Amino acid sequence: MVRCHPTAVVSPKARIADGVSIGPYSIIEDDVEIGEDCEIGSHVVLANGARLGRECRVFTGAVIANPPQDLKYAGEPTLVYIGDRTTIREFVTINRGTKASGAVRIGCDCLVMAYCHVAHDCVIEDHVILSNVVQLAGHVHIGEWAVLGGVVKVHQFCAIGKHAMVGADAKIVKDVPPYALVGREPPRIEGINRVGLRRRGFPEHVIQALEEFYRVVFFSGWNTSDGIARYLELHPEPIAEVQECIEFIRRSQRGVYR
Repeated sequence: MVRCHPTAVVSPKARIADGVSIGPYSIIEDDVEIGEDCEIGSHVVLANGARLGRECRVFTGAVIANPPQDLKYAGEPTLVYIGDRTTIREFVTINRGTKASGAVRIGCDCLVMAYCHVAHDCVIEDHVILSNVVQLAGHVHIGEWAVLGGVVKVHQFCAIGKHAMVGADAKIVKDVPPYALVGREPPRIEGINRVGLRRRGFPEHVIQALEEFYRVVFFSGWNTSDGIARYLELHPEPIAEVQECIEFIRRSQRGVYR
């Protein structure tokens, strides 16, 4: 059964699963899919192209799947995918994709806090936290378990690696490697996200290996390429987590913070 407030405007064409609740004055357009047991608060807009998984919570004033703010967008049908159990807080805006990728994708178990903006063609993996007023430009990619502090701004086409943490109010214009702790203004790498990794059960030998990698590559006076080469001389067969960092750095198009 769907519980719908009488003031909500819900298209009969929308595909709404059992257990969904829709609050006062919310608008659900034609091409919308809402998974089981979602809670849609008051004054929410789910525009054409919104796709919500199971048990999502969308709070007051959020607007999901409006057309992108991008001049190359020509009205083509595109989507926003939101994974299971993700929470979208008050007045968040999430735009659809463009023909470049066709969709914005937000993973499962994410928390997008109040007043955040997620622009066209972004990819946010599982368990990501965007704190209040985070602003993502187009084509941003955020790896799983990353945390962005309040009012962080991320330039288009930037990537933030898995398990990274970015301190509040940073302006990110380069890529942030996996497991990194980035803070200050202008941003710089302070080390690895040791506290976050311990909370998620990473074994100590992995944390120590990541710390050594960061020390050699970013804190020993080498440029990034020479630092990686030096680390591989010391450790010809790095553990998987370090290899992920190496591959992330090598494929970066914008360069990485140091």
